[in-house]
Amino acid sequence: MRKVLGAAGLAALALALSACASSSNPSAAASAPAAGASSPAPAAGVSVTTLGMRTINGTAVVTNAKGLTLYWFVPDTTTTSKCTGSCATYWPPLTGPVSAGVGVTGSLGSIIRSNGAMQATYDGHPLYTYAADSAPGQAKGNGLNASGGVWYEMTVSGAKPATSGTGTGGTGGSGSGGSTSTGSPSTGSGGYGY
Repeated sequence: MRKVLGAAGLAALALALSACASSSNPSAAASAPAAGASSPAPAAGVSVTTLGMRTINGTAVVTNAKGLTLYWFVPDTTTTSKCTGSCATYWPPLTGPVSAGVGVTGSLGSIIRSNGAMQATYDGHPLYTYAADSAPGQAKGNGLNASGGVWYEMTVSGAKPATSGTGTGGTGGSGSGGSTSTGSPSTGSGGYGY
């Protein structure tokens, strides 16, 4: 009986403290997740990226808020990004929380990267942009074998896209901007030799 009353007393104390905290600190209540919520709401000041959809070469692909093609990396798992270090320079992770825009029908989520940053996922695939894509409608990274694996544009359907063979280059060589090859293929069109 004493344990039951003790637990009830602790619950009442926690409720009273949270009520006091929310009345004296309005931002504390705004950032606290609702009871039963499956994932916490973004903290105040954290922007949410709205994903979009664009048709490129007949394929509906997922894009970031700027309209740039998003990619997934074959070596990744549903919980871990294998693209770190210099890889993330060429394939910047899509960080932060995301929401679905018009035409985006897949399952959205996130993982925590090794550096502690949140990375968005689509149908279980961590998402990236590609440094050589300089404008909406480009998918220069689709089908590239670079940084230890193959990269594909993230299709709205979640299926692996057909690759046209464009964007892949020969092995070795040096890249632009002072990059050097590490034995991975260079991109041919993008000029990166990593």
